[in-house]
Amino acid sequence: MDEPKNEGNRALVSVVVTVKNESANIGFLLDSLVVQEPPLEILIIDAASTDGTQGIVKSYSKRYPFVKLHLHDAQRGESRNAGIKMAKGKYVSFTDGDCIANPFWVRCIRHSLKDHDIVGGRTITMGYEPMRNLGRVEVYHKGYDITFPSCNLAYRKHILDELGGFDTRFVTAEDVDLNFRATELGYGIHEDPDMVIYHKERSTVIGFMKQAFWNGFGRKQLTMKHGSLWGNYKPQEMLEKPIGFWWLLRTSVAFMGYFSYFMSNKRYRIRPKAGP
Repeated sequence: MDEPKNEGNRALVSVVVTVKNESANIGFLLDSLVVQEPPLEILIIDAASTDGTQGIVKSYSKRYPFVKLHLHDAQRGESRNAGIKMAKGKYVSFTDGDCIANPFWVRCIRHSLKDHDIVGGRTITMGYEPMRNLGRVEVYHKGYDITFPSCNLAYRKHILDELGGFDTRFVTAEDVDLNFRATELGYGIHEDPDMVIYHKERSTVIGFMKQAFWNGFGRKQLTMKHGSLWGNYKPQEMLEKPIGFWWLLRTSVAFMGYFSYFMSNKRYRIRPKAGP
């Protein structure tokens, strides 16, 4: 493995971003990344965008040589794995094309990963308030919250190499699977509330429902691979969330995705975990 480049005592951070048709958002993300504490490299992995995303990224690459565009038309997990292989940093972080990073995001990653294996940050959602307030449903394994999303997540690169990156069979929840496998190997996940990403929520009801459906599908993939995870949830925290129209809609559509797994094609099927 190549030795990471350093500036003084600061390790290089590789930021991996997978995108497709994010022309409305990618400029905001890149503006927030190019001002981060150096040294860093920004790897944009584009899945065959047709809306001008590539042109925007190329314009940034001309001004900032550490912004690099790579074309890889694949699912998120496979695209992120391509970014991991390209990454030259000691630390590899992930975010999405519809996000904006706090100006101190990379500094927090670098600071946390000096003493920890993995770090998940605080994600602040932006958008329609009833959808935004739903939040995520945490799942714990070996004492760690494994649901830190890959829009605000960073690993020591050698751990990603040891894990073999993301499981490319996952449609969603590939980040939960990655975190699960990392904790299984004995690595810990540190939470840094100062490591802030602003994430744009779905802006339409159809987009909201699609997201809920595929999240449910991904949860079923997790169950088939790792066995039942229901015991890892904290039911009391789930019930403390406001139960209104949007909560019920998300939950019902997610269950549709969960049970539709059995109708999926072989590409996304995962054999049940062996053993009791």
